[in-house]
Amino acid sequence: MQLDKIFDSLSRNDIFENKYVLQTNYTPEIIPHRDKQIEQIASVMAPALKGEKPSNLFVYGQTGTGKTLSVQFVRQEMMKRAEKNLLPLKIEYLNCKLKKVSDTEYRILAELIKKSGSSVPSTGLPTDQVYNKFIDIIEQDKKLFILILDEIDHAVKKISDNFLYNLTRLNTELSKSQICLIGISNDLKFLESLDPRVKSSLSEEEIVFPPYNAIQLQEILKERAEKAFKKGVLECGVVEKCAAYAAREHGDARRALDLLRIAGELAERDGAKKIKIEYVDSANEKIDKDKMIDVVEVAPKQFQLTLLAIINLIEMKQERIFTGDVYNIYHDLCSKAKTEILTQRRVSDIIAELDMLGLINARVISKGRHGRTREIKLSIPDKILSKIKAILHESLLE
Repeated sequence: MQLDKIFDSLSRNDIFENKYVLQTNYTPEIIPHRDKQIEQIASVMAPALKGEKPSNLFVYGQTGTGKTLSVQFVRQEMMKRAEKNLLPLKIEYLNCKLKKVSDTEYRILAELIKKSGSSVPSTGLPTDQVYNKFIDIIEQDKKLFILILDEIDHAVKKISDNFLYNLTRLNTELSKSQICLIGISNDLKFLESLDPRVKSSLSEEEIVFPPYNAIQLQEILKERAEKAFKKGVLECGVVEKCAAYAAREHGDARRALDLLRIAGELAERDGAKKIKIEYVDSANEKIDKDKMIDVVEVAPKQFQLTLLAIINLIEMKQERIFTGDVYNIYHDLCSKAKTEILTQRRVSDIIAELDMLGLINARVISKGRHGRTREIKLSIPDKILSKIKAILHESLLE
């Protein structure tokens, strides 16, 4: 075995100076091309520094457009000023995509109570009692409490929008303190799905983050690359290629940074002295595979059941697969998983959405008098198919 050789090659560290600056949880001192949005967020939140409750704010835009980074930047600056001037202001951040934190209203409240320095049992109490505990904590002294809910759409999909309504109504039960919500979402249509009462109270103010273009992404990458890599390791064209790939993905800066970091890691593993353009192609392929796994893991159960039905049909060596074939297998899987069986039309809609996510290729074909159907092919690479099957079986059938 060549373990010593592998460990020695990595310990030389010929590529990275500071890899952390390419991570998504790194907050730069300057956020390029987002001055306007940062100023808008600050304008909405500024009344909190005078002891006044700001309007609830909803921030949305596609993945990797700097939403969370900008909100966190304003949060940090506000807390610096609040601490300096001894202002009674508390700003808490909660990522609703985290498992075992935001899959029930109870757990969200338990996490907020934990962040406030107290605790409740992980299960067992009535939700009303947990709310009362949360209110008691907020009311201990007069303050403004700003709650940032990132990836808020994930929590609503799992729980329903009732918990949002309850949070927006909390001020009616508070006598000393006040609470303000900031919702962040990648789903541009999220607000449309909410109960009108929740929508009107959550989106008192709205800020939209546009995608970055290729030139802006290049500037972001060049600034980070100067701190991340040793001098001279980036071959000409690497940054531009990372930016071009990410620009195709709706201007996703997070993907651009991931591409650059993973390209560096692949070069490091090879013991290379430079990051060549080929490493960007390999990094892009790796991210696509990882993204598919992430999509399948967080997909709703009905999506998972439909996808598993398609995979099962493929493994039966059926040459051509149509919507009707999928529905028959899906029906059987629902019985095994003890899950509600949707109509064929709804399953057809899910197949179209799986196509949009890139997990399958569904081509609409005409069957003459018999209407139209979809011919379905799997788009999941063979290398990760067994891993995705394991995820589906664990989620649905075990």
